[in-house]
Amino acid sequence: MVLHPVGGDFNHLLSIVNIAIISHAIAIVSVPFVAYGYWGITHRLEEDTFFARVGFSFMFFGLIAVMLAAALNGLILTGFIQRYSEASPEVIDSIKPIMRYNMAFNHAFDFIYIGAVLVSTLFWSIAIVRTKAFPIWIGYSGIILAVFAGALLAAGFVFVDLHGFRLFIFGTVAWTVITGFYLTKTKN
Repeated sequence: MVLHPVGGDFNHLLSIVNIAIISHAIAIVSVPFVAYGYWGITHRLEEDTFFARVGFSFMFFGLIAVMLAAALNGLILTGFIQRYSEASPEVIDSIKPIMRYNMAFNHAFDFIYIGAVLVSTLFWSIAIVRTKAFPIWIGYSGIILAVFAGALLAAGFVFVDLHGFRLFIFGTVAWTVITGFYLTKTKN
C-alpha cells in the first residue's frame, strides 16, 4: 500500500500509469505468498478445525477479490486509459462512465475483501483463544480488531476510499505480522 497511487482524474491517472502497474503487479504476485502464510496460521490452529479452516476459506475468498481489484485498477484500467492518451477532451468525457463503472467494480471487490478479512480474523482469533496455539492476547486483539472494524463499517465509515483502505490494511497487516512472528517462534 505504500506504493499504491492515489486516484484522480483521467490526466492524473495517465501520469501515474507505470507506478499503478508496478504496485498492482506486486500485489497480484504477492497473493499466493500471502495465502501460504495464512495456511501456516490455519495449520497451527488445526486443533480447532472448524474455526481455523473456515477462517482460511474466507481469507482465500477475500484474496481472490483483492487480486481481481488489483487486476482491474492496475492492469485493465491502465491499459484502457493508455489507449486514449492522445484523445480529445470530448472523447475523454465519453469514457468517464466506463471509468466510474470500473471504480464500482473495484469497490465491490474491496467490500468482499474487507468482509472476508474481518470474518477470517475473527474466526482465527476465536481459534487462538480456544487452542492457545499463539499467545492468547493475539486472539483477543484479533477479536477486538474484527468487531471494531465491523462496527465502523456498519456505522458508515468508508473503508473503500484510499485512506480508509490504508487504515484497514494497517490494522489487519499489524495483526497478521504479529501472528506470523509468533508462528515462526513457536512449535506445533
